[in-house]
Amino acid sequence: MDINEKALKLHYDMKGKIEVISRKSITTREDLSLLYTPGVAEPCRQIAADYEKSFLLTRRSNLVAVITDGTAVLGLGDIGPAAGMPVMEGKCALFKEFADVDAFPLCIDSKDTDTIVNTIALISKSFGGINLEDIAAPRCFEIERRLKEVCDIPVFHDDQHGTAIVVAAAMLNAMKVTGKKMGEMRIVINGAGAAGIAIGKLLIRMGFGNVIMCDIHGIICEGDEGLNAGQEEISHISNKNKEHGNLADALKGADAFVGVSRPNLVTKEMVAFMNQGIVFAMANPVPEIMPEEAKAGGAAVVGTGRSDYPNQINNVLVFPGIFKGALSVRAKGITELMKERAAYAIAGMIPEDELSAENIIPSALNKGVADVVAKAVAETAVEEGIARVALTP
Repeated sequence: MDINEKALKLHYDMKGKIEVISRKSITTREDLSLLYTPGVAEPCRQIAADYEKSFLLTRRSNLVAVITDGTAVLGLGDIGPAAGMPVMEGKCALFKEFADVDAFPLCIDSKDTDTIVNTIALISKSFGGINLEDIAAPRCFEIERRLKEVCDIPVFHDDQHGTAIVVAAAMLNAMKVTGKKMGEMRIVINGAGAAGIAIGKLLIRMGFGNVIMCDIHGIICEGDEGLNAGQEEISHISNKNKEHGNLADALKGADAFVGVSRPNLVTKEMVAFMNQGIVFAMANPVPEIMPEEAKAGGAAVVGTGRSDYPNQINNVLVFPGIFKGALSVRAKGITELMKERAAYAIAGMIPEDELSAENIIPSALNKGVADVVAKAVAETAVEEGIARVALTP
């Protein structure tokens, strides 16, 4: 059987990848009285008198909602909320496996921004954090922005920020391997959707250099017509020289390429025009250019989203630790500085003497990454004054 057949059989056999487990068995009358009525009334009264105790007297302090509307599921597109459920369950399983964070999948049957925002806001008091997932751009930008305004818990769109953080981490180490200099890089990003724009913003904020955004029409330039809100925003801080042209034009002299778009858009001839290029071709399952072709074109470092090649750039290295850290200090949100520190923390997992063209990012199965990221995030939350509780040793 191929991987699709194996996965389908496994899902039929399991009938779901997660389950709810009671943290206390109920075998006696006293158990029943303590966990339910009449004893449960007292924690209810305590929370009614002091909202912050909801984090101490319920599982809320370690519970994340993983939420989608099913409009941008993996590479499948708009397949609807029910069809997105297997991905949300998988995400919840990863939260538990890699960070011991409990997570619950919620699929909203609406494409209306107001409805989605209101629905999530209304249920937010049940959770310690909100992980938005597989929501199409540009609607995802407004949904996240508005939720951050009305929710008092971290809201994090992983397709945007998780991807951006892991790309930044890989780029930090690829830059060391190739001898390129921070602030002097020309980085081309193909795919100006949720992930691409978030990657561009973070790389610019961190000071990597000049970022050139491209979409299906070519290079995005300030003043272009037909840009959506996200593209318009990043057009003001990217493409410093106001260039125009197609992807091939953008890649001439580029130090790095980041692909979050479609298969087979880049040729080895295009890579040959790069400056000893770093190539992160992350379209899945088929990247913008296969690693063999990229190397044949002269790429110095190649990464993909796939597990069957070196340098798998996978956001499972990010979101478990981000939320574990934020929840540990009851942070009110996820800040830009947290994202930067998370990227540096992930990059730092590879010792300098072990860095190589085929070893720039920790394995996606390295469960130690979550704790390192969590520590960086929690310390930053305390430093920025958005932690509700002190950092514990």
